[in-house]
Amino acid sequence: MQLKNQMTITSVLAAATCALLGTTDAIGQESEQAWEFDTAILYYGETDRVSLLEGVVAASKDFGDEHIFSGKLVFDSLTGASASGAVAQPGLQTYTRPSGNGEYTIEGGELPLDDTFRDTRVQLNGQWTQPLWTNTRGSAGLNVSNEYDYLSIGANGSIAKDFDRKNRTLSLGLSYQYDSIDPVGGAPVAFSNMLLRSDFEGDDAFDTAFQNTRQSDSQDKTTVDVLIGLTQTINKRMIMQFNYGFSVADGYLNDPYKMLSSVNGEGITQSLLFESRPDKRTKHNFYWQTKYAMDNGMIDVSYRFATDDWEIDSHTIDSRLRFNFSDTSYVQPYFRYYQQEAAEFYRPFLNDGDALPMFASADYRLGEMSTVTLGLKYGQRLSNGHEWGVRVAYYQQTPKNAGFDEPGVLQGLDLYPSVKAVIAQLSYSF
Repeated sequence: MQLKNQMTITSVLAAATCALLGTTDAIGQESEQAWEFDTAILYYGETDRVSLLEGVVAASKDFGDEHIFSGKLVFDSLTGASASGAVAQPGLQTYTRPSGNGEYTIEGGELPLDDTFRDTRVQLNGQWTQPLWTNTRGSAGLNVSNEYDYLSIGANGSIAKDFDRKNRTLSLGLSYQYDSIDPVGGAPVAFSNMLLRSDFEGDDAFDTAFQNTRQSDSQDKTTVDVLIGLTQTINKRMIMQFNYGFSVADGYLNDPYKMLSSVNGEGITQSLLFESRPDKRTKHNFYWQTKYAMDNGMIDVSYRFATDDWEIDSHTIDSRLRFNFSDTSYVQPYFRYYQQEAAEFYRPFLNDGDALPMFASADYRLGEMSTVTLGLKYGQRLSNGHEWGVRVAYYQQTPKNAGFDEPGVLQGLDLYPSVKAVIAQLSYSF
């Protein structure tokens, strides 16, 4: 699993909304401003699964006449257990680790999790924004992200033009991302078997067979995103934003660490096969956001609909309600609901003896699910102009059966366990 937080064209174009709402004060300043910094530490922890500790330092500076540089440095550390895609079984199960070195066992009735998931990631973004001509701004940026088995390099550019005395802004953005994937142990051949060392006479025989299930070279993919945006001031209290996004990913789209169980009529696993996904994915998304300023706070509500040619349709509702205790402090509860349909090739397992499909994946992230996030943030401005904030949230993901019959012993097992997590963040701006 790669957890990315890249500076995309979406975040660049969203700055137009922030500027019109008065949430940034860099735009419109004629003279050079001092550097401004935003820092944060985030903890995300799933029950018995993955945990994340992330540190972020963002900086921005207006060099005068709306010539603005912004940059961000992110460091992530991830540990814990990651679901492999195999189904639970009534008895003990043994699995080979992705590297081919070592094995791990799972108790009967438990979801197979590889508890050796470890990774660190460093990400660096840079963005430059400036006027191009009257009422028109341009922005361009670069980003790079590196982790043990994944390198991502990207570039983006956008243009935004103001109309109607700056009450309306039209935006167009484009980004290109190149990712290089070098999985531990090599990228598996699609639908190749997960091998067990105990099935071979010696280590040399196992190592040879293991290498035959791997692709020799590192894999790569490219992603192109286009975003068209409209930001409109409705009145002195309300502003709306509408975006349409189009994305095409091409190349290696498998997760090299995910597999499927092939089960017999009694639901007993006969073999474990590495997944196979299409090598292209085209996505569309439609986004609407409204912000309304109250006398003592603000309402922020958004909705996103996304669809792709993998037949994953999703709906996202995000809402925040800010209450100002005073001129210097506020509290902000928020609620987020997400629901998606399963990919057309999602299978929780394969039936032994059936012909292999062209594509199949048991990755629960491609299955039918809904998620709910409930959170609360408190923020305060200090006498020296600095600001600090703390937020906590509870997250629950509920996978669902997308209409698959469960043979034999699988009927008595929890094949779609929920994922629960807590989120805590401390931020400081100066």
